[in-house]
Amino acid sequence: MDLDALKAFMQTRGIDAWLLHDFRNTNAVFLRLFPGKRHVTRRSFAIIPAKGEAKLITQGLDEGAFAVGESTKALPRVVYSGWKDLHATLAKEVGGFGRVAMDYSPGDSLPVMDIAPGGVVELIRALGVEVVSSANLVQVSVARWGSDARQKHAVASKHSGEVMPGAFAYISERIRAGKEVFELEVAEWVRAQFKSRGLEWPDGPIVSVNGHAADPHYEPTERTPTKINRGDWVLIDMWARVKGERDGEENVYTDITWTGYVGKEVPAGMKKVFDSVRNARDASVKLAQESWKAGKAIQGWQLDDAARGVFERDGFLTFVKHRTGHSLSPGPMVHGMGMNLDNFETHDTREMLADTGFTIEPGLYLPREAAEKVCGPGTPSFGVRNEINMYVDPAKGPEVTSCIQDEPVLIG
Repeated sequence: MDLDALKAFMQTRGIDAWLLHDFRNTNAVFLRLFPGKRHVTRRSFAIIPAKGEAKLITQGLDEGAFAVGESTKALPRVVYSGWKDLHATLAKEVGGFGRVAMDYSPGDSLPVMDIAPGGVVELIRALGVEVVSSANLVQVSVARWGSDARQKHAVASKHSGEVMPGAFAYISERIRAGKEVFELEVAEWVRAQFKSRGLEWPDGPIVSVNGHAADPHYEPTERTPTKINRGDWVLIDMWARVKGERDGEENVYTDITWTGYVGKEVPAGMKKVFDSVRNARDASVKLAQESWKAGKAIQGWQLDDAARGVFERDGFLTFVKHRTGHSLSPGPMVHGMGMNLDNFETHDTREMLADTGFTIEPGLYLPREAAEKVCGPGTPSFGVRNEINMYVDPAKGPEVTSCIQDEPVLIG
């Protein structure tokens, strides 16, 4: 974490301090800011002022929990005993601030940031302090990439850009040879490729055919042995990162999705759906890049609306099941802790900030009846998702960091 950059950002936003609350390790932001601390059993607070030195507030029983992490053991701490002492301590340490950021979201508009209990927020407000959301502070601190993470993401992106077309080629080779090929078999091929290239992944990949592709979270297993045949629609979604030290805390995932058709020509209706998804992706990219070039702040919900506007124009809006994209940031999670492209599941007002990253992955998922209406009788249900990764270069602005698919893959 670049503490100076964080404090400078807070000063530009008129925030006097960032107050983080943790109880029994329930605050993922607290854990990312102060890695290495042990499990805490009582209420703990961290105060990061816009001017001055950060400090910890901890109950006596938990004081030792902060003596292990490099980022916490050197910090000054205030130790309290009972709840009355805690309230007095907060009044002394926090009551003097005018405007404090906390890990909460007004109206629960961003559930991922609605971490601090409502009662704790009430307690701080009762001190006469204005409480605002720390959503953008999380971006400036734990969601920033840095040069090391950016380099490792580039390596992972290069490998995934080779594995993805290789997976479709593997299906094609099996079919041309007259051999059976199953979803799970392709997924295992991808995992073997990742392993040989020094990548790691928590789960997946998704390899899904026809109706399975209409389920965004489908994952092939031995319980669902599904063969890939001629005339099938195939979706592959894969994510991985370079294996790193400290459980990969400094690494960022690459996360991409392609689709293809087993045949010599994609049916016109399927191609129409694919084109709409691709155009929705490009609309988000265009808005992100043009906004940066114009020096205009842009928020996650606006980038989502740009993609959804294409779906509305094409008459496909009812087939949307999820937001347009998610954050990519260092750490153990594929979905990062920064801005999502979302005005569907949530209303994400976080800004697109320098040195952060995200996916753009609009998708359309057609049930059988809709698929037949758009593509003709006999068309199975299917889904199209087109996913790329972007990084906001501090000098150049938003850049695509992954491979890009502009046409469906013809398989076989």
